[in-house]
Amino acid sequence: MILPRKFYNRPTLTVARELLGARLVRISRGKKLVGLITETEGYIGEEDLACHAKAGLTKRTAPMYGPPGHAYVYFTYGNHWMLNVVTEKEGFPAAVLIRAIQPVEGTEVMMKRRQGRDTNGPGKLTQAMGIGRGENFADLTDPGSSLWIEAGENIPDKNVTIGARVGLNKTPEPWLSKPWRFMVKDWKIILA
Repeated sequence: MILPRKFYNRPTLTVARELLGARLVRISRGKKLVGLITETEGYIGEEDLACHAKAGLTKRTAPMYGPPGHAYVYFTYGNHWMLNVVTEKEGFPAAVLIRAIQPVEGTEVMMKRRQGRDTNGPGKLTQAMGIGRGENFADLTDPGSSLWIEAGENIPDKNVTIGARVGLNKTPEPWLSKPWRFMVKDWKIILA
């Protein structure tokens, strides 16, 4: 079942936690690629100095101000696409960065794109799944889309690590240390 818009129209950290174990689905060149989401990070509002919305509404951040359940895809470090899911109410900029997946369907395609390397990183998973600029603003609740998220496995709290977001460089405190990153301790538990 594709996650409905009301799933995303909730507090960002709730969505970030509940996306663990969900199935990220991409139709790419006629192939269905599926990965279980194993790591996420929340970014919440213009006051969050680690969030792109700290710059306000711009061409780049426009998806974050749109309806929940849409993709916010941006290019970073000169060679990586990053996939975020817009959360909370329209007009309030918040999103969840999908940081890692465990491939479960279409694995051969994803591994070929990654030259046999893992998908534990936001740029790695987008490369594996062929996600780029074309998916920016994609409605993840639309069954006709080429990108969506389905309900998956429920991950018990005992199997989740919560910590600070990573790769924030010179972001000042308290934003640098906010415990807004969620990670499955051992992805094999969701495949058992």
